[in-house]
Amino acid sequence: MERVICFTYPQNTKSISVTENRCEQNCAHCGGHYLKHMLPISAMQESNATSFLISGGCKADGTVPIGQHISELRALKQGRLYNLHVGLIDKAEIVEITEIADCISFDFVGDDETIREVFGIERTVSDYIHCYKELRQKVKVMPHICIGLHAGEIRGEYQAVKLLQELGMDALTFIIFTPTRGTRYANCLPPKMEDVVKLLTWARQVCPSIPIHLGCMRPGGHYRSEIDQWAVKIGMDTIVNPTPKAVALAKELGMSILRTEECCVL
Repeated sequence: MERVICFTYPQNTKSISVTENRCEQNCAHCGGHYLKHMLPISAMQESNATSFLISGGCKADGTVPIGQHISELRALKQGRLYNLHVGLIDKAEIVEITEIADCISFDFVGDDETIREVFGIERTVSDYIHCYKELRQKVKVMPHICIGLHAGEIRGEYQAVKLLQELGMDALTFIIFTPTRGTRYANCLPPKMEDVVKLLTWARQVCPSIPIHLGCMRPGGHYRSEIDQWAVKIGMDTIVNPTPKAVALAKELGMSILRTEECCVL
């Protein structure tokens, strides 16, 4: 059977921060850096985007305060798709966001120490399990696992996949820790290539029937080129913004290539 791979270039999806460049949590791997490249809610009205990633900085308790902006976001939706990145929200807020969400991107972590070290919050894996279960009852959820989140080390990633298998998932997105200037983890290294390949290969084997995506956050340069080619060979279903060598490899292997222009979870 012919293999199909999707290459996604999400130019039709714009990223929105409901907190602009503010974040109380100041995570070790991000430090609010990625908020600087996102648009404020006020920019949505004039945008011709067909979909939006709605995110923002976290409050000190690990939640993204999207619920405070439900009325405004509902008015701005106008038939466009919303992918919401919500953090660890409670049941009441879950009910609110399901009014507008087409999908939820949910960062899933499988190690208590990583949660404390990276996010600086006194929450546990059980909190992530509880929130994920509550979300799945109400809306489509795309779990995300960041490989090497704990300063470039593989810690709870295998456990995260096993837990998601037990809880149920319709698809899975992997991203890869990327050292970022100005953060506490700026001088760390990305996870070792062989460890990432091993994890992705294992995930593909134990989750043979669900779509697995390689998301937009991953290191650049030679690392990105290599991991993208591995993703093609391993059998990832989708690669976001693939490198030219990955595209060439897919063609060389005779794969059928689909191209989309929105966020991979949509």
